Amino acid sequence: MENMTSSSNFIKNIVVEDLNSGKYKEIVTRFPPEPNGYLHIGHAKSIVLNFELADEFKGKTNLRFDDTNPTKEDTEYVESIKEDVKWLGFEWDNLFFASNYFDEMYKRATLLIKKGIAFVDDLSAEQMKEYRGTLTQSGKESPYRNRTVEENLDLFERMKNGEFKDGEKVLRAKIDMSSPNINMRDPVIYRIAHSSHHNTGDKWCIYPMYDFAHPLEDAIEGITHSICTLEFEDHRPLYDWVVRECEMESKPKQIEFARLNLTNTVMSKRKLKLLVDEKFVDAWDDPRMPTIAGLRRRGFTPEALRNFCKAIGVAKAASTVDAQMLEHFLREDLEQKVFKTMAVLRPIKVVITNYPEDQVEMLEVPYNQDNPELGSRMVPFSRELYIDEDDFMEDPPKKYHRLYPGNEVRFKEAYFIKCNDVIKDENGKVVELHCTYDPETKSGTGFTGRKVKGTIHWVSAKHAVSAEVRLYEPLILDEEKEDGETFLDQVNPNSLEILNAFVEPSMKDAKAHDKFQFIRLGYFNVDPKYTTEDKLVFNRIVSLKSSFKIQK
Repeated sequence: MENMTSSSNFIKNIVVEDLNSGKYKEIVTRFPPEPNGYLHIGHAKSIVLNFELADEFKGKTNLRFDDTNPTKEDTEYVESIKEDVKWLGFEWDNLFFASNYFDEMYKRATLLIKKGIAFVDDLSAEQMKEYRGTLTQSGKESPYRNRTVEENLDLFERMKNGEFKDGEKVLRAKIDMSSPNINMRDPVIYRIAHSSHHNTGDKWCIYPMYDFAHPLEDAIEGITHSICTLEFEDHRPLYDWVVRECEMESKPKQIEFARLNLTNTVMSKRKLKLLVDEKFVDAWDDPRMPTIAGLRRRGFTPEALRNFCKAIGVAKAASTVDAQMLEHFLREDLEQKVFKTMAVLRPIKVVITNYPEDQVEMLEVPYNQDNPELGSRMVPFSRELYIDEDDFMEDPPKKYHRLYPGNEVRFKEAYFIKCNDVIKDENGKVVELHCTYDPETKSGTGFTGRKVKGTIHWVSAKHAVSAEVRLYEPLILDEEKEDGETFLDQVNPNSLEILNAFVEPSMKDAKAHDKFQFIRLGYFNVDPKYTTEDKLVFNRIVSLKSSFKIQK
């Protein structure tokens, strides 16, 4: 697989060629999100690409908020985007807002009018669509296309002064209504929107369209390589037209690459906002969401995300990446870093009938045998313990090596335990197991008298700490939609399971974002939103194992 920066890819090759030819003396890239929602993992790919490309060639990267649509943008999104970029490990060289260029954009639009290549149009949106034509049929020129320069200048200024209603007039570029590229058929470059802007307030009631604003922003900032996703490839002729005809001194180069598609994952801000608005999730940072804020809250690490983005590389062809690949990099990053502890998610009580009632043994157990620097902790062992209900079966199948009547297993870091009696409630549910232990079999003593095939985890009932544990499954089901079904019909109704669990006492003072491997169960993160002084809440980040293999 291609690495975004350390190995070659087609974008890097273009950059190398441009530097060697002297076309650009310094590389300047930008990450230009619109602040109309939270960033998702697809944006992470773009962030890593732009920042690391500039870093490799000792260039600069700007963080620019492409805030030209006042009806959808908010300062909440601005702040969340800044936090996400920093969390991923990057520092921008400059922070810009497209809205700070509105005066310059108005001036350049006026220049186009004076050159006779922009005009004010009175057609409605429906009429304009009708006049535009199709992929196989040329468009028709607007009856307002041949207004004089003086008339257009007057109307455009009156648009700016607020004399017209929303949708009553637009400013269009005058290019070619017969162009095979529909984007070049006299595109709208300014529209009227009587709406307050998060940055400029009520100064403006006309706003530039993205296809006009974006190339100007790049040119104003001296961006050398404007890297965007493939859907903008057909817009590149218009991008170059705007830079050229607006007589911009700087000439950025637009390069397109395939966006990230991930199985069981939605990459549309509109759809993600719908999930929030319709209460399918508790917020943009819900741990089931593919937003960077959601992944952070779930327990993902910035290192894992960066390594994943580098591994998938950049390409021209669109493809879908298996979400298990992301999980692979997450496990790889967490394996050496986290404390490994014991937790019981669905508890069954075990009473060791031959263990002294008031005795408590403190077992010294390393936090992570693969990383001695993490030290060790003391784990209490006593007469009454909890085990997971998954580790007991009354009538097991063949090759079941956990606890069942008459069978002996090792309790991890402790003793061999044998199940003798099963206690049930009035509904026939197993509530308690009576067992015996062999004091000669303590871990670390070198006992070799006999072997057992199963080892299970446990916590001491008297010392256990209550915790809420949240288990996650994919939020979106990758299934073909049937007739009449919408995106919301693909939402997994079983994406969240909440359990009342017990964890060992070493975790009682865990803080938000502390990460653990619950032995045999997976990696878990202390939830920063719902954890309080009186209540521990853990999110499962990822399970322990996967059959996924990275292709070399």
